[in-house]
Amino acid sequence: MRKIGLIIAVLTGSFFSFAQLNIADARTFGIGSTVTISGIATNGGELGPIRYVQDATAGLACYGGPMTGVNEGDSITVTGPLIEFSGLLEISIVQSVTVHNQAVVPPTPLNIPITSAAESLESQLVEIENVTFVQSGNFSGNTTYQITDGTNQLDVRVNSGTNLVGTAIPGGPITITGPLGQFNANYQIVPRSTNDVVTYVAPLYEINVLLDGSTVLHTSDYFIGSSSSVSVEIENYGTQDLIVSGATFTGPDAGDFNSNIGAPTIAGGSSQTFTINYAPSNTGSHFATLEIASNDADENPYIINFEGVGTDNLATEPTSNPTGLTFPTVEAYTVNGTYAAGTGATNYLVLWKTGSAITGVPMDGNTYLRGDVVGDAKVAYAGPGTTFTPRGVIANQDYHFAVYAFNGQSGYENYQATSPATGNVTSGGSNIGSYYGSITAASSSLHTDLQALINPHTEVSYFLYKLTLMDQFEVRDTTGGQSFVECAYTGERYVFDDPFDWTATGYSREHTFAHSWMPTFPADQPEEPEYNDQHNLYPANLAEANSPRSNLPLGEIDGNVVDSYLEGATGFSGSQLVYEPRDSQKGNAARAIFYMVTCYGFPLTGNLNADEQDQDLLKSWHFNDVPDNYEIARHEFIYNQQGNRNPYIDSIAWACFVDFDAFGYDATNCNLSIEDQVQNSMVVYPVPATENVYVQVNGTKITSYEVIDMQGRVVASTKDANEDVVIFNSNEFESGSYIVKVVTPFGEAQRKMIIE
Repeated sequence: MRKIGLIIAVLTGSFFSFAQLNIADARTFGIGSTVTISGIATNGGELGPIRYVQDATAGLACYGGPMTGVNEGDSITVTGPLIEFSGLLEISIVQSVTVHNQAVVPPTPLNIPITSAAESLESQLVEIENVTFVQSGNFSGNTTYQITDGTNQLDVRVNSGTNLVGTAIPGGPITITGPLGQFNANYQIVPRSTNDVVTYVAPLYEINVLLDGSTVLHTSDYFIGSSSSVSVEIENYGTQDLIVSGATFTGPDAGDFNSNIGAPTIAGGSSQTFTINYAPSNTGSHFATLEIASNDADENPYIINFEGVGTDNLATEPTSNPTGLTFPTVEAYTVNGTYAAGTGATNYLVLWKTGSAITGVPMDGNTYLRGDVVGDAKVAYAGPGTTFTPRGVIANQDYHFAVYAFNGQSGYENYQATSPATGNVTSGGSNIGSYYGSITAASSSLHTDLQALINPHTEVSYFLYKLTLMDQFEVRDTTGGQSFVECAYTGERYVFDDPFDWTATGYSREHTFAHSWMPTFPADQPEEPEYNDQHNLYPANLAEANSPRSNLPLGEIDGNVVDSYLEGATGFSGSQLVYEPRDSQKGNAARAIFYMVTCYGFPLTGNLNADEQDQDLLKSWHFNDVPDNYEIARHEFIYNQQGNRNPYIDSIAWACFVDFDAFGYDATNCNLSIEDQVQNSMVVYPVPATENVYVQVNGTKITSYEVIDMQGRVVASTKDANEDVVIFNSNEFESGSYIVKVVTPFGEAQRKMIIE
C-alpha cells in the first residue's frame, strides 16, 4: 500500500489559479493571521461544520461559516483566520469559500503506521492497516475509542453524524481511514463512514523502511546531520517474499553516501537490517536521494531524501537575508509582519524588542525557539514562513524587528548574519472613532444612553473564550518554545507547553462581576450574554484565586488575612470578608464591574450577593489605576470580537456620573474638578497615525485647539472649531511626536499625538 509522504492529487486546470498559498506555507503563519488556501475537501457534512482540506503539500482543517455547503471531493478556495482549537490548527471561522468543481482525482489516503500520526500529517487523509480496537460493543456518537498495533495506541473519534453510530465495533484486525485530527495532546483518526473501517487483508508484499528505528515514509525527508552512519531496517508487511532488486543514491552529493543494502529477499512478516554510511567531502549542506527498488509495485522505488552537513558541522549559509519587511496589520493588540524571501534560505528567525533597534545577532549552531533571548531581543518566530505574528503585543508600543535567514536543523544552523531585514512599527491605541456620538456626561440619562449603545452586541460564547482572548491575546511566549498565562488576580505566571488547556493549567475564566451576582443566575443554563461577556472575564488560577474569591466583594483587607497567594488575598475589611486582587488589577476589575452594571442594568444594591460591593472603593481604584497599555489592547481586542466598548476605559470621568449602587445618574460627580473631568475625557486616536488623526473630548465640544511640535512651535491651530471631533490629516505633519491642546466650554486638556 502507498505510504507517500506528500500526497499529489490531480486537479482541474482552473484550480491553482485561485490559490494564494500552498497549505504547507499557510500552516507556518502565526495564529490570528488571515490566510487563503486552495485544496480538496476530504470529508462532507458527516463530520459537522468542519472540513479537512489538503493539497499536494499538506492538510488544514477549515471550520464553520460557509464550509457547511462543501461536499467531499470539492475543489475549493478558503479564506479565514488561523486559530488553534484544542491543538488542531484550523481556519476558523471561515470568512469565504469558493467551490470550483469536483476534483478529477481525489486525494489518496496516506498509508502510515500508528507511530507516524504526528503534527506533520495533521489534517491529511491517512490509512492505518492491521490494527484492532481496544473496546468492544457498538459505536456511539461523539465518542473517542482507541486502536492498537499490539504495542502503540491511537485515538479514533466517531462523530455522531456518521453512519458508524450504532454499528458493531469490529473484533479483529482492520484497516481504518480518515483525516488525522488532534484534540489537546492526542492525535486522532476521524473515520467518515463504515467504508472507512474495513476488515484488514494482508498484501502479498509491502515494504516499510525504518531509519534508526523510526518509520520514514515514502518520498519523505531525513536529516542525517553529521552522523557517519544510520541503521536501515527494511520490513515486509506482506505474506510473500519482498524482493529488493537494488538500492542507489542519486543527487548532487550522492558520492558522499553509500549502503550495504544490496539485493536481499525478505520473507513475509520479517525484516532485515543494513547500514547507510555518510562521509561529507566538504563543508555546507549535502543532499542525496536513496531509491530502493522492489516488487512492491506502488512504492517502487521507495524514495528517501537525505540531508547532511559537511566537515564544518554547519548547513550552507544562505546567500542573502530577506528584504522588504512591512507590517500590513497593525492594531492595539496585534502586529503582523511580512518580508520577501532571502536567497538560498529555507528558514527565518524573527527577533523583536521594544523601544530601540536590535543589536543582538544569532550564533551559528544554536537552535532558537519562540520566546528565547538573543542578545537584547527575543524570538518572535522561527520557521520557513515569510510572515509572522508575535504574541504579546500591547497598545502604544514601538516594536523593532530584525529577520535573519538560516539553513540547517537543530544544532547545525547557519545564519546569514549580515544585513538582516529590519523595521519598526508602533502598535495602535484606543480606536474610538465616533462610537459615542453625542452622548454627554451633562445629560441625566448618561447611564441609560450608554446602556443603549453597548447592549445588545455580538455574543461570543463562554466556551470560545479560549479561542479568542486566550489563544489570540492572553497567552504569551517564554523561553524554550513554552508559553505562559498570567493570573489576573495574583500575578502568577504559569508556564506550560502549547496548546493551552484549562484543565491542564488549572486555570479558569473568572467573572469579575460574579456569576451569582447576576439577577439571571444561573445564567449558563442556557448561556446568557451576561455570562459570556468577555469584558467581564479574566484568566485566573482556579484553586489559588478563582475559588478563594468565590463571589466575595472586592475590597481592601484591613484586618485578618484568611488566605493569600502571591499578590491576591482573602481577608476582612472591618467585619466583611473580601477578596483583594493585586494592585495592577484593581482599576481593571472596577471598570469590568462598572461595565456590567451599565450594560445589563444590574445595580449593586438590592442584590443579595452584590450588596456588599463598595462602589466608592471601586471608583477610588478606577482613578488610582487608570487604563494601561495592556488594558487598552485587551479592550480593543474585545471590541473587535463583540463590537461593543467599555465606556469607562474610553472616558475615565464618566464613572463619576453614574451611581452603580442604584444604576442611576450621579450628580455629585465624585467631587472631581471640572478640569480633571475634561482631561480624563480627552482621547487622541489612533496612536500612532498614518492617515487621519481623531481628537475628541467625550461629552462636550472642542472650541479651539493647538498642535505643538517637540521644539515648542505651534504647527496647527484654530480658535473657532466648535466640533465634536477634530480630524487631522497626518500628511499635513512631519513624522514625529506632537502635543495637542484643546479648549472646551468646561476647561482645557492635552494629549500626545504621534505621526508615522
